[in-house]
Amino acid sequence: MQRLHAQSEEERRSFMDKLAIQALQLYDLSPASTCSLLNYSENTTYLVEDPENDVRMVLRLNRPGYHSKRELESELIWMENIAHSASITVPQPIAGKNGEYVQTLPCEDGAVPQHCVMFTFLNGQAPDEIGENNLIAQFERLGEVNALLHDHVQNWEDSKHVSRFTWDFETMLGDSPRWGRWQDGPDVTAERAELFQQVVDMIAQRLQRFGKTPERFGLIHADLRLANLLIEDNQIYVIDFDDCGYGWFLYDLAAAVSFIEHEPIVPELVNAWLKGYRKVRAISDEEEAEIPTFIMLRRLILLAWLGTHSDSDTAKQLGTDFAANTVDMAKKYLLINYQ
Repeated sequence: MQRLHAQSEEERRSFMDKLAIQALQLYDLSPASTCSLLNYSENTTYLVEDPENDVRMVLRLNRPGYHSKRELESELIWMENIAHSASITVPQPIAGKNGEYVQTLPCEDGAVPQHCVMFTFLNGQAPDEIGENNLIAQFERLGEVNALLHDHVQNWEDSKHVSRFTWDFETMLGDSPRWGRWQDGPDVTAERAELFQQVVDMIAQRLQRFGKTPERFGLIHADLRLANLLIEDNQIYVIDFDDCGYGWFLYDLAAAVSFIEHEPIVPELVNAWLKGYRKVRAISDEEEAEIPTFIMLRRLILLAWLGTHSDSDTAKQLGTDFAANTVDMAKKYLLINYQ
């Protein structure tokens, strides 16, 4: 079975629903178990409820071809280690009937394998982002959580040996971009492409100078936005490690302001994130000076992502303003670096 068999949005969602029902058979669940859609995006997730055993779980159908089975298993290894040795709660994988955490659904000959993972269900709500002061407070909390993860990685020797891809200049803006070419992003005219290329060249120079020493580069979540936190009372849960890999620790800060990099409030959000981060880990003046580079880097790969996801709800909501606002960011970034 492949997602390609379905063409319309309705057909694709119906197709994934059928896969989810098929996936339930791989787990030790009662016949009364049901699944309902939680999120349809890069991956498709379902709430699974087994009334006979009184349990709730989350089923994730992974996008075919994005990760190998071994890479998915490495993601789960990190999450299990976080649960055992860090003061952060994360979902835990649930093994299938065959004892494995990563299940592979039967597929047609030659089809890209469809993997899935079942996780424990975590209660909690997304952080309240309503109101400027509240948003700033949430970013301080987010920075502290990020620092705890980075601290955990620095003290976990095996973090250097898990099988995950790398987020560096080559895989983001180079000749082999994981999310597509920024040149193919929406509304990238020839004039804008010339400007963005100057920015890309500047980013390359600065990252080369910044380096990949172990205190700056390691295993990161790579998408730790407020949308990937859950809060219950004073307990914080971190979810969605799907993009985790090897990258610069400061890239996690850039990911935190995804899609709003151009907004006037961002400097305050960055300062709040840094305040929370420094409760756990230090950031040098040299590292802090490079934050604009990582934010600009993230912005350009999001532009590339929008080019490969033009039919997504996110792309439709952002419209044509995203590229125009990126132009303003690019000009400011170059002005700062050429002064």
